[in-house]
Amino acid sequence: MAASEKKRPEKESFSRAFWTANVVELCERAAWYGVFIAITLYLTRILGFSDIEAGMVSGVLSAGLYFLPTFSGAYADRIGFRNALLLAFSLLTIGYGSMWVLPTMFENAGLVSYGREVVFSGLESGSYKWLFVPIMIIVMTGGSFIKSVITGTVARESSKANRARGYSIFYAMVNIGAFSGKTIVKPLRVSMGNEGLIVLNLFAAGMTFLALILVFFFYRSREHGGENKGLREIFRALVAVCSRLRLVALILIITGFWMVQHQLYATMPKYVLRMAGEGSSPSWYANVNPAVVVLTVSLVTHIMRKRSALSSMSVGMLIMPVSALCMAAGNWFDGEPILGLHPVGFMMIIGIVFQALAESFISPRYLEYFSLQAPKGEEGLYLGFSHLHSFISSILGFGISGFLLERYCPARSKFATIAEWDAAKVHAHYIWYVFVGIALVSAIALMIYGVATRWVDRKRAVVS
Repeated sequence: MAASEKKRPEKESFSRAFWTANVVELCERAAWYGVFIAITLYLTRILGFSDIEAGMVSGVLSAGLYFLPTFSGAYADRIGFRNALLLAFSLLTIGYGSMWVLPTMFENAGLVSYGREVVFSGLESGSYKWLFVPIMIIVMTGGSFIKSVITGTVARESSKANRARGYSIFYAMVNIGAFSGKTIVKPLRVSMGNEGLIVLNLFAAGMTFLALILVFFFYRSREHGGENKGLREIFRALVAVCSRLRLVALILIITGFWMVQHQLYATMPKYVLRMAGEGSSPSWYANVNPAVVVLTVSLVTHIMRKRSALSSMSVGMLIMPVSALCMAAGNWFDGEPILGLHPVGFMMIIGIVFQALAESFISPRYLEYFSLQAPKGEEGLYLGFSHLHSFISSILGFGISGFLLERYCPARSKFATIAEWDAAKVHAHYIWYVFVGIALVSAIALMIYGVATRWVDRKRAVVS
Protein backbone atom coordinates (compact mmCIF):
# COMPACT_ATOMS: atom_id res chain seq x y z
CA MET A 1 0.00 0.00 0.00
CA ALA A 2 1.34 3.44 -0.93
CA ALA A 3 2.30 5.71 1.92
CA SER A 4 -0.26 8.31 0.81
CA GLU A 5 -3.02 5.71 1.12
CA LYS A 6 -2.18 4.61 4.68
CA LYS A 7 -4.60 5.68 7.37
CA ARG A 8 -3.26 8.74 9.10
CA PRO A 9 -3.18 9.17 12.85
CA GLU A 10 -5.97 11.34 14.22
CA LYS A 11 -3.55 14.05 15.42
CA GLU A 12 -1.39 14.04 12.32
CA SER A 13 -0.48 17.41 10.85
CA PHE A 14 -2.02 18.47 7.57
CA SER A 15 -0.66 17.14 4.29
CA ARG A 16 1.25 19.09 1.64
CA ALA A 17 -1.83 18.94 -0.61
CA PHE A 18 -3.87 20.63 2.13
CA TRP A 19 -1.44 23.52 2.51
CA THR A 20 -0.97 23.86 -1.24
CA ALA A 21 -4.75 24.05 -1.71
CA ASN A 22 -5.06 26.76 0.93
CA VAL A 23 -2.22 28.85 -0.49
CA VAL A 24 -3.66 28.71 -4.01
CA GLU A 25 -7.09 29.57 -2.57
CA LEU A 26 -5.51 32.74 -1.14
CA CYS A 27 -4.03 33.54 -4.57
CA GLU A 28 -7.35 32.94 -6.34
CA ARG A 29 -9.36 35.04 -3.89
CA ALA A 30 -6.86 37.91 -4.14
CA ALA A 31 -7.18 37.78 -7.93
CA TRP A 32 -10.98 37.54 -7.93
CA TYR A 33 -11.71 40.27 -5.41
CA GLY A 34 -9.06 42.55 -6.88
CA VAL A 35 -10.92 42.34 -10.18
CA PHE A 36 -14.51 42.08 -8.96
CA ILE A 37 -14.49 45.15 -6.70
CA ALA A 38 -13.72 47.21 -9.80
CA ILE A 39 -15.51 45.13 -12.45
CA THR A 40 -18.31 47.62 -13.15
CA LEU A 41 -15.75 50.46 -13.36
CA TYR A 42 -13.69 48.41 -15.83
CA LEU A 43 -16.73 47.65 -17.95
CA THR A 44 -17.92 51.27 -18.16
CA ARG A 45 -14.71 53.29 -18.09
CA ILE A 46 -12.50 50.98 -20.10
CA LEU A 47 -14.77 48.93 -22.37
CA GLY A 48 -17.49 51.52 -22.84
CA PHE A 49 -20.48 49.59 -21.48
CA SER A 50 -23.38 51.63 -20.15
CA ASP A 51 -24.29 51.32 -16.46
CA ILE A 52 -27.19 49.03 -17.39
CA GLU A 53 -25.06 46.82 -19.64
CA ALA A 54 -22.27 46.65 -17.06
CA GLY A 55 -24.75 45.64 -14.38
CA MET A 56 -26.18 42.81 -16.46
CA VAL A 57 -22.81 41.49 -17.64
CA SER A 58 -21.21 41.50 -14.18
CA GLY A 59 -24.40 40.01 -12.73
CA VAL A 60 -24.22 37.06 -15.11
CA LEU A 61 -20.54 36.61 -14.22
CA SER A 62 -21.31 36.47 -10.50
CA ALA A 63 -24.39 34.28 -11.02
CA GLY A 64 -22.45 31.72 -13.02
CA LEU A 65 -19.88 31.34 -10.27
CA TYR A 66 -22.64 30.32 -7.86
CA PHE A 67 -24.54 28.02 -10.24
CA LEU A 68 -21.76 26.13 -12.04
CA PRO A 69 -19.76 24.63 -9.11
CA THR A 70 -22.19 21.76 -8.60
CA PHE A 71 -21.65 20.63 -12.18
CA SER A 72 -17.94 21.42 -12.40
CA GLY A 73 -17.49 19.67 -9.04
CA ALA A 74 -19.00 16.51 -10.50
CA TYR A 75 -16.60 16.74 -13.44
CA ALA A 76 -13.67 17.33 -11.07
CA ASP A 77 -14.52 14.04 -9.34
CA ARG A 78 -14.17 12.30 -12.70
CA ILE A 79 -10.86 13.82 -13.84
CA GLY A 80 -9.22 14.13 -10.41
CA PHE A 81 -8.70 17.18 -8.23
CA ARG A 82 -5.16 17.90 -9.45
CA ASN A 83 -6.20 17.92 -13.10
CA ALA A 84 -9.24 20.02 -12.24
CA LEU A 85 -7.08 22.64 -10.49
CA LEU A 86 -4.60 22.73 -13.37
CA LEU A 87 -7.51 23.29 -15.76
CA ALA A 88 -9.10 25.91 -13.50
CA PHE A 89 -5.99 28.04 -13.00
CA SER A 90 -5.09 27.77 -16.70
CA LEU A 91 -8.53 29.11 -17.61
CA LEU A 92 -8.34 31.87 -14.99
CA THR A 93 -4.88 32.97 -16.15
CA ILE A 94 -6.07 33.10 -19.76
CA GLY A 95 -9.24 34.93 -18.74
CA TYR A 96 -7.64 37.61 -16.55
CA GLY A 97 -4.79 38.01 -19.04
CA SER A 98 -7.34 38.58 -21.80
CA MET A 99 -9.04 41.26 -19.70
CA TRP A 100 -5.66 43.02 -19.62
CA VAL A 101 -5.00 42.55 -23.35
CA LEU A 102 -8.48 43.42 -24.70
CA PRO A 103 -8.33 47.23 -24.24
CA THR A 104 -4.79 47.43 -25.68
CA MET A 105 -6.00 45.77 -28.88
CA PHE A 106 -7.99 48.94 -29.62
CA GLU A 107 -5.63 51.58 -28.25
CA ASN A 108 -5.81 53.57 -31.51
CA ALA A 109 -9.61 53.73 -31.42
CA GLY A 110 -9.52 57.14 -29.74
CA LEU A 111 -10.33 58.34 -26.25
CA VAL A 112 -12.83 60.79 -24.83
CA SER A 113 -11.71 62.29 -21.53
CA TYR A 114 -13.92 63.87 -18.85
CA GLY A 115 -11.68 64.94 -16.01
CA ARG A 116 -10.10 61.72 -14.81
CA GLU A 117 -12.83 59.53 -16.31
CA VAL A 118 -11.87 58.08 -19.68
CA VAL A 119 -14.17 56.29 -22.11
CA PHE A 120 -12.75 54.25 -24.97
CA SER A 121 -15.01 55.63 -27.69
CA GLY A 122 -14.01 52.97 -30.23
CA LEU A 123 -15.34 50.17 -28.03
CA GLU A 124 -18.37 52.18 -26.97
CA SER A 125 -19.48 52.98 -30.50
CA GLY A 126 -18.82 49.52 -31.92
CA SER A 127 -19.39 45.92 -30.96
CA TYR A 128 -15.81 45.21 -29.85
CA LYS A 129 -16.72 45.52 -26.19
CA TRP A 130 -18.79 42.34 -26.47
CA LEU A 131 -15.57 40.39 -26.93
CA PHE A 132 -15.58 40.51 -23.15
CA VAL A 133 -18.39 37.92 -23.05
CA PRO A 134 -16.27 34.89 -24.11
CA ILE A 135 -13.55 36.10 -21.75
CA MET A 136 -16.12 36.25 -18.97
CA ILE A 137 -17.21 32.67 -19.70
CA ILE A 138 -13.60 31.50 -19.41
CA VAL A 139 -13.19 33.21 -16.01
CA MET A 140 -16.58 31.97 -14.82
CA THR A 141 -15.81 28.36 -15.78
CA GLY A 142 -12.34 28.38 -14.22
CA GLY A 143 -13.60 29.95 -11.01
CA SER A 144 -16.41 27.43 -10.66
CA PHE A 145 -13.89 24.57 -10.31
CA ILE A 146 -12.08 26.35 -7.49
CA LYS A 147 -15.16 26.59 -5.26
CA SER A 148 -15.79 22.84 -5.31
CA VAL A 149 -12.25 21.43 -5.49
CA ILE A 150 -10.59 23.45 -2.71
CA THR A 151 -13.33 22.70 -0.17
CA GLY A 152 -13.25 19.07 -1.31
CA THR A 153 -9.50 18.96 -0.75
CA VAL A 154 -9.88 20.28 2.79
CA ALA A 155 -12.32 17.44 3.50
CA ARG A 156 -10.14 14.76 1.90
CA GLU A 157 -6.89 15.90 3.48
CA SER A 158 -8.19 16.16 7.03
CA SER A 159 -9.44 13.71 9.64
CA LYS A 160 -12.42 13.94 12.00
CA ALA A 161 -10.10 15.21 14.70
CA ASN A 162 -8.66 18.15 12.73
CA ARG A 163 -11.37 18.91 10.15
CA ALA A 164 -12.83 21.86 12.07
CA ARG A 165 -9.35 23.38 12.34
CA GLY A 166 -8.82 22.65 8.65
CA TYR A 167 -11.88 24.63 7.63
CA SER A 168 -10.98 27.47 9.99
CA ILE A 169 -7.62 27.73 8.20
CA PHE A 170 -9.44 27.63 4.86
CA TYR A 171 -11.80 30.50 5.80
CA ALA A 172 -8.86 32.51 7.12
CA MET A 173 -7.13 32.12 3.74
CA VAL A 174 -10.31 33.18 1.94
CA ASN A 175 -10.57 36.37 3.99
CA ILE A 176 -6.86 37.16 3.76
CA GLY A 177 -7.06 36.79 -0.01
CA ALA A 178 -10.22 38.88 -0.25
CA PHE A 179 -8.74 41.62 1.93
CA SER A 180 -5.41 41.79 0.11
CA GLY A 181 -6.94 41.74 -3.38
CA LYS A 182 -9.29 44.64 -2.69
CA THR A 183 -6.56 46.60 -0.91
CA ILE A 184 -4.29 46.52 -3.96
CA VAL A 185 -6.93 48.18 -6.18
CA LYS A 186 -6.81 51.57 -4.44
CA PRO A 187 -3.11 52.45 -4.97
CA LEU A 188 -3.28 51.16 -8.56
CA ARG A 189 -6.23 53.39 -9.37
CA VAL A 190 -4.77 56.43 -7.62
CA SER A 191 -1.28 56.14 -9.11
CA MET A 192 -2.31 55.11 -12.63
CA GLY A 193 -5.81 56.55 -13.02
CA ASN A 194 -8.09 54.48 -15.23
CA GLU A 195 -5.09 52.61 -16.59
CA GLY A 196 -4.95 50.96 -13.19
CA LEU A 197 -8.30 49.32 -13.96
CA ILE A 198 -6.54 47.53 -16.82
CA VAL A 199 -3.31 46.71 -14.98
CA LEU A 200 -5.10 45.09 -12.02
CA ASN A 201 -6.11 42.30 -14.43
CA LEU A 202 -2.41 41.64 -15.03
CA PHE A 203 -1.98 41.35 -11.27
CA ALA A 204 -4.87 38.86 -11.18
CA ALA A 205 -3.39 36.83 -14.03
CA GLY A 206 -0.06 36.78 -12.20
CA MET A 207 -1.66 35.46 -9.02
CA THR A 208 -3.53 32.66 -10.82
CA PHE A 209 -0.41 31.75 -12.82
CA LEU A 210 1.53 31.50 -9.55
CA ALA A 211 -1.23 29.21 -8.25
CA LEU A 212 -0.95 27.11 -11.41
CA ILE A 213 2.78 26.63 -10.82
CA LEU A 214 2.21 25.72 -7.16
CA VAL A 215 -0.41 23.11 -8.08
CA PHE A 216 1.82 21.62 -10.78
CA PHE A 217 4.81 21.13 -8.47
CA PHE A 218 3.30 20.59 -5.03
CA TYR A 219 -0.30 19.35 -5.22
CA ARG A 220 -0.72 15.60 -4.80
CA SER A 221 -4.17 14.79 -3.46
CA ARG A 222 -5.40 11.46 -2.15
CA GLU A 223 -7.84 10.46 -4.91
CA HIS A 224 -10.10 8.17 -2.90
CA GLY A 225 -13.77 7.33 -2.66
CA GLY A 226 -15.41 10.38 -4.22
CA GLU A 227 -19.14 10.13 -4.71
CA ASN A 228 -18.65 10.75 -8.45
CA LYS A 229 -22.20 11.91 -9.09
CA GLY A 230 -23.37 12.15 -12.67
CA LEU A 231 -25.27 15.00 -14.30
CA ARG A 232 -28.51 12.98 -14.22
CA GLU A 233 -28.30 12.68 -10.44
CA ILE A 234 -27.49 16.35 -10.05
CA PHE A 235 -30.47 17.40 -12.18
CA ARG A 236 -32.65 15.01 -10.20
CA ALA A 237 -31.61 16.78 -6.99
CA LEU A 238 -32.29 20.19 -8.54
CA VAL A 239 -35.79 19.11 -9.52
CA ALA A 240 -36.34 17.70 -6.03
CA VAL A 241 -35.29 20.97 -4.40
CA CYS A 242 -37.45 23.06 -6.73
CA SER A 243 -40.46 20.82 -6.07
CA ARG A 244 -40.37 21.56 -2.33
CA LEU A 245 -42.31 24.78 -1.74
CA ARG A 246 -40.69 25.40 1.65
CA LEU A 247 -37.16 25.41 0.22
CA VAL A 248 -38.11 27.46 -2.85
CA ALA A 249 -39.80 30.07 -0.65
CA LEU A 250 -36.77 30.30 1.64
CA ILE A 251 -34.39 30.67 -1.31
CA LEU A 252 -36.51 33.48 -2.78
CA ILE A 253 -36.76 35.31 0.56
CA ILE A 254 -33.03 35.12 1.26
CA THR A 255 -32.46 36.36 -2.29
CA GLY A 256 -33.67 39.75 -1.06
CA PHE A 257 -30.85 39.90 1.48
CA TRP A 258 -28.21 39.00 -1.10
CA MET A 259 -29.58 41.51 -3.62
CA VAL A 260 -28.74 44.23 -1.11
CA GLN A 261 -25.43 42.62 -0.09
CA HIS A 262 -24.29 42.45 -3.73
CA GLN A 263 -24.51 46.24 -3.96
CA LEU A 264 -21.13 46.27 -2.24
CA TYR A 265 -19.80 45.44 -5.72
CA ALA A 266 -22.62 46.47 -8.07
CA THR A 267 -23.43 50.00 -6.89
CA MET A 268 -21.08 51.11 -4.12
CA PRO A 269 -17.84 51.67 -6.11
CA LYS A 270 -19.45 53.88 -8.78
CA TYR A 271 -21.71 55.63 -6.27
CA VAL A 272 -18.83 56.55 -3.95
CA LEU A 273 -16.52 57.74 -6.74
CA ARG A 274 -19.24 59.83 -8.41
CA MET A 275 -20.56 61.31 -5.16
CA ALA A 276 -17.47 61.61 -2.94
CA GLY A 277 -14.81 62.09 -5.63
CA GLU A 278 -12.02 60.11 -7.25
CA GLY A 279 -9.93 60.29 -4.10
CA SER A 280 -12.36 58.01 -2.27
CA SER A 281 -11.52 54.41 -1.42
CA PRO A 282 -14.39 52.07 -2.34
CA SER A 283 -12.09 49.05 -2.34
CA TRP A 284 -11.01 49.81 1.23
CA TYR A 285 -14.62 50.46 2.27
CA ALA A 286 -15.52 47.02 0.92
CA ASN A 287 -12.89 45.46 3.20
CA VAL A 288 -14.95 46.55 6.20
CA ASN A 289 -17.40 43.74 5.39
CA PRO A 290 -15.08 40.71 5.79
CA ALA A 291 -13.34 42.35 8.73
CA VAL A 292 -16.59 42.78 10.67
CA VAL A 293 -17.84 39.30 9.73
CA VAL A 294 -14.64 37.69 11.00
CA LEU A 295 -14.85 39.67 14.26
CA THR A 296 -18.55 39.07 14.95
CA VAL A 297 -19.72 35.78 13.44
CA SER A 298 -18.52 33.54 16.28
CA LEU A 299 -19.93 35.85 18.95
CA VAL A 300 -23.27 36.20 17.17
CA THR A 301 -23.55 32.44 16.69
CA HIS A 302 -22.78 31.91 20.39
CA ILE A 303 -25.36 34.50 21.51
CA MET A 304 -28.05 33.00 19.26
CA ARG A 305 -27.16 29.35 19.97
CA LYS A 306 -30.36 28.74 21.95
CA ARG A 307 -32.59 30.46 19.40
CA SER A 308 -33.86 28.84 16.24
CA ALA A 309 -32.15 29.37 12.89
CA LEU A 310 -35.18 31.32 11.65
CA SER A 311 -35.02 33.63 14.69
CA SER A 312 -31.37 34.43 14.01
CA MET A 313 -32.03 35.00 10.31
CA SER A 314 -34.98 37.27 11.12
CA VAL A 315 -32.76 39.49 13.28
CA GLY A 316 -30.28 39.80 10.44
CA MET A 317 -32.98 40.56 7.90
CA LEU A 318 -34.29 43.39 10.09
CA ILE A 319 -30.78 44.88 10.25
CA MET A 320 -30.49 45.06 6.45
CA PRO A 321 -32.94 47.97 5.90
CA VAL A 322 -30.94 49.94 8.48
CA SER A 323 -27.78 49.20 6.48
CA ALA A 324 -29.25 50.52 3.22
CA LEU A 325 -30.71 53.56 4.98
CA CYS A 326 -27.27 54.46 6.37
CA MET A 327 -25.84 54.24 2.85
CA ALA A 328 -28.51 56.68 1.66
CA ALA A 329 -27.89 59.06 4.56
CA GLY A 330 -24.53 60.24 3.26
CA ASN A 331 -26.27 62.47 0.71
CA TRP A 332 -28.37 64.12 3.41
CA PHE A 333 -25.39 66.12 4.68
CA ASP A 334 -24.02 69.35 3.22
CA GLY A 335 -20.66 67.89 2.19
CA GLU A 336 -18.65 68.86 5.29
CA PRO A 337 -16.19 66.07 6.24
CA ILE A 338 -17.09 63.71 9.08
CA LEU A 339 -13.98 62.50 10.90
CA GLY A 340 -11.95 63.46 7.83
CA LEU A 341 -14.16 61.59 5.38
CA HIS A 342 -16.72 62.80 2.87
CA PRO A 343 -20.20 62.21 4.37
CA VAL A 344 -21.03 59.75 1.58
CA GLY A 345 -17.90 57.74 2.38
CA PHE A 346 -18.42 57.90 6.13
CA MET A 347 -22.04 56.76 6.03
CA MET A 348 -21.17 54.08 3.48
CA ILE A 349 -18.75 52.58 6.00
CA ILE A 350 -21.45 52.68 8.71
CA GLY A 351 -23.87 50.96 6.34
CA ILE A 352 -21.34 48.26 5.48
CA VAL A 353 -20.78 47.59 9.20
CA PHE A 354 -24.52 46.94 9.64
CA GLN A 355 -24.55 44.84 6.47
CA ALA A 356 -21.74 42.63 7.76
CA LEU A 357 -23.44 42.27 11.13
CA ALA A 358 -26.62 41.13 9.37
CA GLU A 359 -24.58 38.58 7.43
CA SER A 360 -23.23 37.14 10.69
CA PHE A 361 -26.81 36.53 11.87
CA ILE A 362 -28.01 35.08 8.56
CA SER A 363 -25.41 33.09 6.63
CA PRO A 364 -24.33 30.34 9.10
CA ARG A 365 -27.88 29.67 10.28
CA TYR A 366 -29.29 29.62 6.75
CA LEU A 367 -27.06 26.67 5.84
CA GLU A 368 -28.02 24.95 9.09
CA TYR A 369 -31.75 25.40 8.42
CA PHE A 370 -31.46 24.37 4.78
CA SER A 371 -29.56 21.19 5.66
CA LEU A 372 -32.27 20.19 8.15
CA GLN A 373 -34.87 20.31 5.37
CA ALA A 374 -32.93 17.84 3.20
CA PRO A 375 -33.87 14.13 3.18
CA LYS A 376 -31.50 12.01 5.24
CA GLY A 377 -28.51 10.95 3.18
CA GLU A 378 -28.97 13.71 0.59
CA GLU A 379 -27.73 16.69 2.62
CA GLY A 380 -24.71 17.16 0.37
CA LEU A 381 -26.68 17.29 -2.86
CA TYR A 382 -29.28 19.65 -1.38
CA LEU A 383 -26.66 21.98 0.08
CA GLY A 384 -25.10 22.12 -3.35
CA PHE A 385 -28.19 24.08 -4.39
CA SER A 386 -28.51 26.15 -1.22
CA HIS A 387 -26.68 29.01 -2.94
CA LEU A 388 -29.25 29.36 -5.70
CA HIS A 389 -30.20 32.61 -3.94
CA SER A 390 -26.87 34.11 -5.01
CA PHE A 391 -27.44 32.97 -8.59
CA ILE A 392 -30.80 34.78 -8.66
CA SER A 393 -29.70 37.81 -6.63
CA SER A 394 -26.59 38.37 -8.78
CA ILE A 395 -28.68 38.72 -11.93
CA LEU A 396 -31.40 40.83 -10.29
CA GLY A 397 -29.16 42.86 -7.97
CA PHE A 398 -26.59 43.85 -10.58
CA GLY A 399 -29.29 44.41 -13.21
CA ILE A 400 -31.33 46.74 -11.01
CA SER A 401 -28.14 48.54 -9.99
CA GLY A 402 -27.37 49.47 -13.59
CA PHE A 403 -30.80 51.02 -14.14
CA LEU A 404 -30.69 52.92 -10.83
CA LEU A 405 -27.21 54.30 -11.46
CA GLU A 406 -28.18 55.62 -14.89
CA ARG A 407 -31.35 57.18 -13.46
CA TYR A 408 -30.11 58.72 -10.22
CA CYS A 409 -26.27 58.77 -10.26
CA PRO A 410 -25.15 58.99 -13.91
CA ALA A 411 -21.58 59.13 -15.17
CA ARG A 412 -19.82 62.47 -15.75
CA SER A 413 -19.41 61.64 -19.45
CA LYS A 414 -23.14 62.12 -20.06
CA PHE A 415 -23.07 65.85 -19.23
CA ALA A 416 -21.48 68.88 -20.86
CA THR A 417 -20.71 70.70 -17.62
CA ILE A 418 -19.98 69.89 -13.99
CA ALA A 419 -23.00 71.95 -12.93
CA GLU A 420 -25.36 69.79 -14.99
CA TRP A 421 -23.81 66.66 -13.55
CA ASP A 422 -24.13 67.93 -9.97
CA ALA A 423 -27.77 68.83 -10.57
CA ALA A 424 -28.48 65.33 -11.88
CA LYS A 425 -27.08 63.75 -8.69
CA VAL A 426 -29.28 65.59 -6.19
CA HIS A 427 -31.44 62.51 -5.70
CA ALA A 428 -28.66 59.93 -6.08
CA HIS A 429 -29.39 58.48 -2.65
CA TYR A 430 -32.80 57.32 -3.92
CA ILE A 431 -30.88 54.27 -5.16
CA TRP A 432 -30.54 53.07 -1.59
CA TYR A 433 -34.22 53.68 -0.81
CA VAL A 434 -35.00 50.96 -3.37
CA PHE A 435 -32.79 48.54 -1.47
CA VAL A 436 -34.29 49.63 1.86
CA GLY A 437 -37.63 48.52 0.41
CA ILE A 438 -36.27 45.20 -0.88
CA ALA A 439 -34.65 44.43 2.49
CA LEU A 440 -37.78 45.39 4.43
CA VAL A 441 -40.08 43.26 2.25
CA SER A 442 -37.68 40.31 2.63
CA ALA A 443 -37.59 40.70 6.42
CA ILE A 444 -41.39 40.76 6.67
CA ALA A 445 -41.62 37.79 4.28
CA LEU A 446 -39.23 35.76 6.46
CA MET A 447 -41.29 36.43 9.58
CA ILE A 448 -44.46 35.34 7.75
CA TYR A 449 -42.54 32.29 6.51
CA GLY A 450 -41.61 31.41 10.10
CA VAL A 451 -45.20 31.64 11.31
CA ALA A 452 -46.48 29.61 8.34
CA THR A 453 -43.92 26.81 8.63
CA ARG A 454 -44.47 26.47 12.39
CA TRP A 455 -48.22 26.19 11.77
CA VAL A 456 -47.68 23.52 9.11
CA ASP A 457 -45.31 21.58 11.36
CA ARG A 458 -47.78 21.64 14.28
CA LYS A 459 -50.58 20.47 12.00
CA ARG A 460 -48.46 17.58 10.70
CA ALA A 461 -47.50 16.62 14.25
CA VAL A 462 -51.19 16.42 15.26
CA VAL A 463 -52.07 14.31 12.21
CA SER A 464 -49.20 11.89 12.81
